[in-house]
Amino acid sequence: MLRWIRQQLGFDPPHQSDTRTVYVANRFPQNGHYIPQRFADNRIISSKYTVWNFVPKNMFEQFRRIANFYFLIIFLVQLMIDTPTSPITSGLPLFFVITVTAIKQGYEDWLRHKADNEVNGAPVFVVRSGSLVQTRSKNIRVGDIVRVAKDETFPVDLVLLSSDRADGTCHITTASLDGETNLKTHFSVPETSVCQSVSQLEALQAVVECQQPEADLYRFVGRITVIQHGEEIVRPLGPENLLLRGARLKNTKEIFGVAVYTGMESKMALNYKCKSQKRSAVEKSMNTFLIIYLVILLFEAILSTILKYAWQAEEKWNEPFYNQKTEQERNSSPILKFISDFLAFLVLYNFIIPISLYVTVEMQKFLGSFFIGWDLDLYHEESDQKAQVNTSDLNEELGQVEYVFTDKTGTLTENEMHFRECSIKGTKYREVNGKLLPEGMTDDSPDGSVAHLIGDEVLFLKAVSLCHTVQISYDQPDLPLGASDPFSHVNGFSSNHMEYYASSPDEKALVEATKRIGVAFTGSRGETMEINTFGKLEKYKLLHLLEFDANRRRMSVILQTPSGGTVLFTKGAESAILPFATSGEIEKTRLHVDEFALKGLRTLVVACRHFSPEEYMDVDKRLTAARTALQQREEKLQEAFDFIERDLQLLGATAVEDKLQDKVQETIEALRLAGIKVWVLTGDKHETAVSVSLSCGHFHRTMNILELLQQRSDNECAEQLRRLARRIKEDHVIQHGLVVDGASLSLALREHEKLFMEVCKNCSAVLCCRMAPLQKAKVVRLLKTSPEKPITLAIGDGANDVSMIQEAHVGIGIMGKEGRQAVRNSDYAIARFKFLAKLLLVHGHFYYIRIATLVQYFFYKNVCFITPQFLYQFFCLFSQQTLYDSVYLTLYNICFTSLPILVYSLFEQLVHPHVLQSKPCLYRDIRKNSLLSFRTFLYWTVLGFCHAFIFFFGSYILMGEDTTLMGNGQIALETHFWTWMHHFVTWGSIAFYFIFSLFYGGIIWPFLHTQDMYFVFVQLLSSGSAWFAIIIIVIICLSPDVFKKVLYRHLQPTSTQKSQQSLSAPPAQALSCMESLCCYQQGQSGCSRLASLLDQMTGHCKAGASNCHTSSRCNRSWSDTETFYSNDRSILTLSPIEGTRC
Repeated sequence: MLRWIRQQLGFDPPHQSDTRTVYVANRFPQNGHYIPQRFADNRIISSKYTVWNFVPKNMFEQFRRIANFYFLIIFLVQLMIDTPTSPITSGLPLFFVITVTAIKQGYEDWLRHKADNEVNGAPVFVVRSGSLVQTRSKNIRVGDIVRVAKDETFPVDLVLLSSDRADGTCHITTASLDGETNLKTHFSVPETSVCQSVSQLEALQAVVECQQPEADLYRFVGRITVIQHGEEIVRPLGPENLLLRGARLKNTKEIFGVAVYTGMESKMALNYKCKSQKRSAVEKSMNTFLIIYLVILLFEAILSTILKYAWQAEEKWNEPFYNQKTEQERNSSPILKFISDFLAFLVLYNFIIPISLYVTVEMQKFLGSFFIGWDLDLYHEESDQKAQVNTSDLNEELGQVEYVFTDKTGTLTENEMHFRECSIKGTKYREVNGKLLPEGMTDDSPDGSVAHLIGDEVLFLKAVSLCHTVQISYDQPDLPLGASDPFSHVNGFSSNHMEYYASSPDEKALVEATKRIGVAFTGSRGETMEINTFGKLEKYKLLHLLEFDANRRRMSVILQTPSGGTVLFTKGAESAILPFATSGEIEKTRLHVDEFALKGLRTLVVACRHFSPEEYMDVDKRLTAARTALQQREEKLQEAFDFIERDLQLLGATAVEDKLQDKVQETIEALRLAGIKVWVLTGDKHETAVSVSLSCGHFHRTMNILELLQQRSDNECAEQLRRLARRIKEDHVIQHGLVVDGASLSLALREHEKLFMEVCKNCSAVLCCRMAPLQKAKVVRLLKTSPEKPITLAIGDGANDVSMIQEAHVGIGIMGKEGRQAVRNSDYAIARFKFLAKLLLVHGHFYYIRIATLVQYFFYKNVCFITPQFLYQFFCLFSQQTLYDSVYLTLYNICFTSLPILVYSLFEQLVHPHVLQSKPCLYRDIRKNSLLSFRTFLYWTVLGFCHAFIFFFGSYILMGEDTTLMGNGQIALETHFWTWMHHFVTWGSIAFYFIFSLFYGGIIWPFLHTQDMYFVFVQLLSSGSAWFAIIIIVIICLSPDVFKKVLYRHLQPTSTQKSQQSLSAPPAQALSCMESLCCYQQGQSGCSRLASLLDQMTGHCKAGASNCHTSSRCNRSWSDTETFYSNDRSILTLSPIEGTRC
């Protein structure tokens, strides 16, 4: 009954089929029995909140934080029972924290909504009511016929109906989906390809039946039924008929397609992970510390309650003459009274939990994130793009990264290939100014003319210009009608009007190179391919195309030459061509290929084979039989290919350079020196990926490369993993690299995760190729959930990288050429991979040390503040009297101590940014959350209790005192990089405390019910002994910490501290350890005599030596007027440092 009601209300579909039926142009059956299926709309949603769920969802997320939930409970307790302090002391700070955090998170989500609206509001054209209508992308429905023009991206997943080509084909690039820049050809069925006008499409009656949405980019199963003249024609549909959202139309004027998957059901969206709330390691540590402090709070409250009743066991203290109990108080339940007293003590001590910690951290993260966008070193002038922060919650996580997972195409490379060298018949050639010259010959040599390229050289160039799947686009809008024929360009051939589109970037680079040299591929039409050889037109008939596949690693074409002969041209990897070559300079070519590879160039070997008429008839018969076989077609084709591609005549080899982004190699090396392991995850081919890894420095030539490729079963995969593990143990090679493909990875992750992880962790670099988008996310998750729980970072530029970007602890999008999906779903966005070095080594380092000190300091100052309250109870018979006035309770964290630590957490620099970039090893000092370890936390907590005891009993013995001076004094001691803002807020907060106290206690305020502090502060500061007590207590509290820091710097300095002391400076001018703690902005030492004395005590210099105390000290600050480094903003290049600079 309930299910029926849900179906009637529309909450539960009556039947969820495994297939979906899509009526083209939404022309539904007219009978009354048809129930339309419900499909998702075409909106893309990457935001977390909506207008309706923002308040409840944000409140739930905020009250998951221990401190917020705790203060909510305290606030409710203060409302329900009589407590020593007003509910405002807890409610007002809680409201402030919740409001500021909600505004920050709401602003960040508004930015995501804005980005989504740009995509969802993009203009598109659909066929409706017999005309072409412009609408917004979000309004596309399943069944709509959509028109897409050249160079536009597909707004939905479409089944291709027709294109402007007569054969109904189109070319697309899927670089933003799978990272591949090759041009792919897609087809329409013959019955719909003729519908090239809106009126024809409006009259089309067709139904598409296909599978329900799934994430696999390469799988699509369906069929289309076209009704013509009352007859139903059924055609199968596969991946070659489906145009995916995010792909881009190339080399085709326009296409029409029917929408089958929309919005979050498109394959691109299904490869996104749900955007989850990422939490940094620092925030997790904060929650742990809060639990410990909550235990301390409960202990103090229980102890105080027990001691109160122990004290009141005596009659004279239970009911003294000045505090007689009422009859109701005498008859009240002892248990309820105990609970009430316990809650009252809980409220009294509740400030030991720092609620303002969260709001200060939120403000620090939000304001600090602007520094990334303002950093000119992260600005890319060519594209006019600056760094972008989408989520500021993870700033400090940039300083904890242990693994970097990077895409290859568009992230490490520019997607640009350039022909560099070639080998023809055992002779090396290079291109110089459009001429192919033998090695050692210059452009001005008399023999350097193209006319000397005859025989073997010309045959090699013809093979390269004909053995490919390149398509040509002519861009000549003002040509007459007759120019629509590509062959009409031959006589007036102009490279300015022709653009190549290739199945791989290598092919495009090679064809462009042969065109510059003089053998130009000018187009293909049907079965005819045409080249222009040094001005001479030649036409070849394409008889057969032997497509490239991963097993053969080569592709071939069989052509009929202009003279009537038959020739096979083939090209591929050297391991796929050389074993089948029987003639030509095989050994010399092999040597040249190795030389090219050592230069990091991508190599291909070219060969040919001439057929006699009888041989070709046999070849044609074998190929036709294999291609028409209904069973075991792939095996029969493989046999035919092997029979044809043998007895080859070796022509030569090509060497192409895949242009890397600027400073990729230096960046990867810097990350490696910082202790960060780099994994490359790409959807590209094995050979291409390995070549790029070698050229970018991810793999070294001296590295032992291990392979886990083409595994077909679990047992085979497990055995190979065991062999690799044994090799790693047995080989005496310092570094190993691992190459694994997507199919083998799926087997390894299925049942052999532990063994796979063992092999990976012993490898310095890992390369995963042929990866599907979700496989990338699985690899990242595998590392994230390993026992060591390392911090991971993923970086990519395309929609195929979104899953791993969202899975990693930190996701970074590259503002590449193919779409903005990665940028919109990332935490940070940068224009180039090289910017990653400064983002981690400088910004990550600074953010982490700043927030680590901020967290520790907050716990320290609250211990200092509330422990005297606990000690005071021993002097007031645990009567729950407060030591501080309620105004001071409220303003201590908000006004008196908040600004110094906030400014510190925004501007502190332990060392100069250039030093952090030039010495990546300094990044290791802060790994594994070292500054927030339990040992460091314990030190700050004990320090807080010690200081609280000192100034409570010191004040008790000498004079009354407050703790504001202590808190600001401690943060002043921690500051290394002093600016005018540090001085202003540190000393200004102390001055504000005195000024506020004088005004608050020196004037009678009419709106206050009681004024217990009236004239107290004025009277206190008029006494000289009070000032003496202030100075003595501050010195006693801070001195032990000063001595501890100095001794540790002398005896156990970290790498960062060593860089602070003597970076590129002679020993005589090096900054002493003590002065590094006490230098002000202009380099004056506030404790030079103490520094000199300690240096003498520890034996670092002799008494009276001039080098211990020179008149000109090193200036340890870095102002804008100083020429500390040159203006060159390169990543790892530093200009010489003057000896007088620190």
